[in-house]
Amino acid sequence: MDKIKTVSLVGLGGIGSVYLSAISEKIPMEDIRVIAGGERAARYRKDGVVVNGRSFHFPVYEPGEPVAPADLLLFAVKQTGLEEAIRDARGHRGPDTIILSLLNGITSEQVIAEALGAEHLLYSLVLLTNAVRAGDSTLCSGLGTILFGEAVNPRDSLSPDVEKVAEFFTRSGIAHEVPEDMVRALWKKFMSNVGGNQVSAVFRCRNAVMRDVPAIRDLLLAAAQEVIEVSKAEGTGLADDDIQELKANLERLDPNGKTSLLQDLEAGRRTEVDIFGGAVAKLAAKHGLRAPVNEMLVRFIHAAEDVAEYMKRTESAEPE
Repeated sequence: MDKIKTVSLVGLGGIGSVYLSAISEKIPMEDIRVIAGGERAARYRKDGVVVNGRSFHFPVYEPGEPVAPADLLLFAVKQTGLEEAIRDARGHRGPDTIILSLLNGITSEQVIAEALGAEHLLYSLVLLTNAVRAGDSTLCSGLGTILFGEAVNPRDSLSPDVEKVAEFFTRSGIAHEVPEDMVRALWKKFMSNVGGNQVSAVFRCRNAVMRDVPAIRDLLLAAAQEVIEVSKAEGTGLADDDIQELKANLERLDPNGKTSLLQDLEAGRRTEVDIFGGAVAKLAAKHGLRAPVNEMLVRFIHAAEDVAEYMKRTESAEPE
């Protein structure tokens, strides 16, 4: 079996930086490429990125810059930047390049497949990684686990691409799992994100509040239950007892951790709420269902985004 040697990544934010820094401990720096353009590329070349107080200067390739295709191409951007990231990364994809999307939600693989093709594209997700980003600096208290694979992964006959990635993650010291039913695994993570990310953003609260305050926890679980109802209609495998696992997972979270949606709001960035509650509401409508909790959370978060943008405009317009 040929091994993965070269790795290209687009999206050097919280998730991208912590995983690439870990990979760089085992993989030669000359085999790593960060895809970035313009001011961002210049900043990465000059200042690098900081993970847990340590500075990393990864090789930077601008979009369109000649480069041999990567063995592994990682997407770690926000959903709002995915289409641009796909355009930027085209030159790093060859006929044998394996692609993993570390994005939240259940739609990124479909978007990538439509643009780059589905061959060698695996499903993937990041589980229980606690990374808090400020500027180009990230604090990570736990690297978590990457789950990946084909839609279905029989234990006795993993695909060559899955075996290659598993070997690479083992060599890189990255905790990983290959679920037999990868689609169901994606939906379980989606259910967790729909509940936790949105509720934490609306109430501006850390993980401990979602775990310990009954009214907040109940709202989180109500949003998650709507995901289960949509999953039943879509045939993606979630069942009512998956709520019990979500409750148990709340106990495992870093109590001081913040969800990505909360971090985006606090930083004044537009959020990914449309791939969470927005996606639930659309799928519910498709099947003649309702998702009132998610509809409400989406409205609140969009309102918070609009208020933040309004405050920026009015503050910048005030005379000195």
